[in-house]
Amino acid sequence: MPWSLTIGTVYGTAVRIHVSFLLFLVWIWAAYYRQGGSGAAWEGVTFVVLLFLCVLLHEFGHIFAARRYGVKTPEVTLWPFGGIARLERIPEKPSEELVVALAGPLVNVAIAAALFVLLGGHVGVEHIENIENPQVSLLAKLAAANVFLVVFNLIPAFPMDGGRVLRALLAMRMGHARATQAAASIGQALAIGFGLLGIFGNPMLIIIAVFVFLAASGEAGQAQMKQAAQGLLVQDAMITKFEVLGPQASVGDAADALIRTTQKEFPIVDGAGHLRGVLTRDAMIHALQARGPASSVLEAMQGDIPTVDTRAPLDRALRLITEKGVPVVGVVDSTGRLVGLLSPENVGEMMMLRAAQPDGRFGPWAKRPV
Repeated sequence: MPWSLTIGTVYGTAVRIHVSFLLFLVWIWAAYYRQGGSGAAWEGVTFVVLLFLCVLLHEFGHIFAARRYGVKTPEVTLWPFGGIARLERIPEKPSEELVVALAGPLVNVAIAAALFVLLGGHVGVEHIENIENPQVSLLAKLAAANVFLVVFNLIPAFPMDGGRVLRALLAMRMGHARATQAAASIGQALAIGFGLLGIFGNPMLIIIAVFVFLAASGEAGQAQMKQAAQGLLVQDAMITKFEVLGPQASVGDAADALIRTTQKEFPIVDGAGHLRGVLTRDAMIHALQARGPASSVLEAMQGDIPTVDTRAPLDRALRLITEKGVPVVGVVDSTGRLVGLLSPENVGEMMMLRAAQPDGRFGPWAKRPV
């Protein structure tokens, strides 16, 4: 994740903090300092740090539940708006997704319950309403905040846990794709409602509404792509006409190729046609700024690009892109020579072309026996 700092690793999962979160702590310190001086400022920062520790524990609830079903989590990142755990994949069975989705909020329930017992039950809604008041007990505010996290995360809209709970419950009665579409539509309807409330009340609801609406649209798009890929092979959707660069090429050579073509990713291949890595447009620009056009493409490329056979299932190749966090997957023949590239973008184009056909079919897979 760009602009993120790794602060440690817990059972194979890297814990990262985005730079914007550190800036957020500075802003919190300044805001509390204006209200009550340095004592209030440090107490405010302490509260936010403890709150995000609860958010981190929430994410590890998802992580440990996912590992029960063989799903790995390379990293979890803390942002000012919360935490994001990058699961390699979503569990296929609805019952498994339901467990993983509920595991996070249940951690906050446990934290809130422990704090309620510790405080003798003297916690109310007023503690979260007066969260900026330095006179309010830190533990009471933390208990109330965990209750808020549970309620907020169980809103039935992506990307909140409630959206995944809703999809899992719907998927028990219908297919995964239909369940995702239904859950996404409900989430988008709620986002519109948040936006309308934000216009007449809290402007923060407008930001939440936009975030939820876009997340629901993205989740529905991924489900549609996964459904479209079922039953197809990589060779049905791969790009076969593309420009490659040799290991001896410079970043300046890659920049020239970027201008000449419409490509955004350039495979680096050796003399035998074997894939060494991929140079993306963003990495190219960064290399030009940092090291200049004479630098080698080998220094700027991403080297951990997975490869698949032309006859591999298309949905498996798409899952590789998601799990590995790579821009493309290389497609190779039986000798290991690169013969194609596969990206979510060209799979999306394939979906649009299929949808444009009267029978929803397009390309070599649409050929019928005579």
